[in-house]
Amino acid sequence: MSMPARAIALFVSDLHLQESHPRTAAAFFRFLAEHAMAARELYLLGDLFEYWAGDDDLDSPFNKSVIDAIRAVSDAGVAVYWIAGNRDFLVGERFAQAAGLTLLAEPHVAVIGGRRIALVHGDAECTDDVSYMAFRKQVRDPVWQQQFLAMPLAQRKAIIAGLREGSREAHTGKTLAIMDVTPAAIDALHVSTDADIIIHGHTHRPALHEHGARQRFVLPDWELDAEPRRGGWIAVNSNGDISRYAWDGTSAD
Repeated sequence: MSMPARAIALFVSDLHLQESHPRTAAAFFRFLAEHAMAARELYLLGDLFEYWAGDDDLDSPFNKSVIDAIRAVSDAGVAVYWIAGNRDFLVGERFAQAAGLTLLAEPHVAVIGGRRIALVHGDAECTDDVSYMAFRKQVRDPVWQQQFLAMPLAQRKAIIAGLREGSREAHTGKTLAIMDVTPAAIDALHVSTDADIIIHGHTHRPALHEHGARQRFVLPDWELDAEPRRGGWIAVNSNGDISRYAWDGTSAD
């Protein structure tokens, strides 16, 4: 199913790209070539990579293939924007320049098709997960990041591997509710941004939540290397209509 001709902005997140998942990477590259190229704007809302150890890892073959694919979209005249996720918050200006994209702080408010839309990754709104929020505060601290990035790349990757294993173990003891965004945080985001629409990822629980005139769209994660296959994106058209699509381009509405 082809994208509507008037689609002007696309939103995607949580691809968790890694060399060991080639089908997921291939599906993302097809999305860029067949759909993102036809848009005016592309928003990457975090966790594009399974992890990012620092911008001195730009030239590894797999990372370079992803960067080059994004750069091709940018070079075609599409404005590409990035919001950091909980897995790739160490992406910096060197990456942005190589990929031809703009780094955004969150929350970011975009006015598209006459709609005021607040954009976040989503992890900052999971305020019931107290242990994660403490960890997030630590690793987002500029001093911590400076010290971490001063370590050799191999050492950083080893540390990240340990953190990923610890995260998987921690998740087994947490309920889905604790790892989801909280109503209070979402309400606060609506108020602080004066936006009636929120788009985010992170939770891997794709849905449309409606609260009166307000809407919250949750992006899906991508997994094409296991069954059931999943993934998708959101499109906003020039008249403000919002549509959801599965990874293969079929409607998910």
